[in-house]
Amino acid sequence: MMRTWMRSLRWRLLSVTLVAVSLSLLGAGFLLSNLFRTHVTVQFEGQLKRRLDQLTAVLEPDTAERPRLKAAMGDPRWDAPYSGLYWQIEALEGAHVATGRVVLRSRSLWDDALGLPQEPLPAGELRRHLIAGPNGQALLAFERRVWFVPPEAEQAQRVPGQGWRLVVAGDRAELEAAVAGFAQQLALFLAVLGVALLAVVWAQVTLGLRPLRKLQTAVQAVRQGQVPRLSGDFPAEIDPLVQDFNQVLDQNQQVVKRARQMAGNLAHAIKTPLAVISSLAAQQEPIQEQVRTIRHQVDWHLGRARAAGAGVAGLRTEVAPVLSGLARVMRRVHAQRPGRSVLTVEVAPMADALQFAGESQDLQEMAGNLLDNACKWAHSRVLLSARLEQGRLHIVVEDDGPGLSETERDQVFGRGVRADERVPGTGLGLDITRELAGLYHGEVKLGVARLGGLQAELLLPAPAA
Repeated sequence: MMRTWMRSLRWRLLSVTLVAVSLSLLGAGFLLSNLFRTHVTVQFEGQLKRRLDQLTAVLEPDTAERPRLKAAMGDPRWDAPYSGLYWQIEALEGAHVATGRVVLRSRSLWDDALGLPQEPLPAGELRRHLIAGPNGQALLAFERRVWFVPPEAEQAQRVPGQGWRLVVAGDRAELEAAVAGFAQQLALFLAVLGVALLAVVWAQVTLGLRPLRKLQTAVQAVRQGQVPRLSGDFPAEIDPLVQDFNQVLDQNQQVVKRARQMAGNLAHAIKTPLAVISSLAAQQEPIQEQVRTIRHQVDWHLGRARAAGAGVAGLRTEVAPVLSGLARVMRRVHAQRPGRSVLTVEVAPMADALQFAGESQDLQEMAGNLLDNACKWAHSRVLLSARLEQGRLHIVVEDDGPGLSETERDQVFGRGVRADERVPGTGLGLDITRELAGLYHGEVKLGVARLGGLQAELLLPAPAA
């Protein structure tokens, strides 16, 4: 099953496409997800920086040089406890933050404070921190340090006074929720896109391979004898193959035709002198015996020449008419049986559609030899039947004669071997039948008949359904 699957062109194309589409969609999903994370992170940080700028803008010293906000920050989340948006102002002692000197904070912090590292930072610069906030929140914070300078001091004498650290922080859960939501929607979209792409690829492969199916149908039509050559409108990629195949068919037919013509010429060239010799030696039994032997040899080689066409595409023969005709001939040939019972040759009912994938002359030769042997040995009855079984044609000839032992059944296929020298014949019939059947990839089996005598079963190819 696996080997058949791997040999399928359709499944190869679909498998490669499935892997390529899957890897492409996974790569696109990873890239787009990272791009979106980068984008929303930049937006989130930009908002926090703007809020820090706003806090810096509304900060001013009071009369005691303590910081105060001259205007409200505006966002209601500053006042909602643990809203995820916080600010605080800490006092500095020199370049360091004074311990416990949180002088102002947003209402959203309630009674908590943001814990930031104690690191020096030049005035005006920004620093980014990832810190833990209230209720275990993961916060992104920006800080800036500022110093008040008395406005009444001269430009040259302005000395920074008290310093303050301004901090604005936001809950990163919003950022992560946005990224997760985008990733979920992106995965759903890519899954739908993947299914759509696979459907398109399936349709493309099906349409692309349809000419091959059409070619298979055309070849089957030739093999079944419906047409002599491949015909139809094929794509440019397949048309050279069709033309080459038709040339092979034409060449094969020409070879078979020449072989049959040569066989016919040989028959006419040899049989006439043989007839003359036979008439001249009518009273010479040894010569007559040799003439009969020569005639059987000629028939044998002519049969092989005819069988050169065995397996040629398009050959088919109706079985019922051939077998019925052989039965009529054998009734006449074996009508005179001195000292023996009258012979009955029966043909069992068979399907009219039963066919042999070969020449009618070859079928007559093979079935005729088996039927003739049965008529020679039968006491009074011969039964001829045919059926189709597992795609092969089975022709069975049974008689009520003495039959053969298992050892004798193995020996009678020898060339020139005769089961009983008292019965006329050359011993070539079974050998010819077996050789001719072998050319069609068939076989001949001998066994015990239901009538008590010998059963000869001829297995031959039948046209494909």
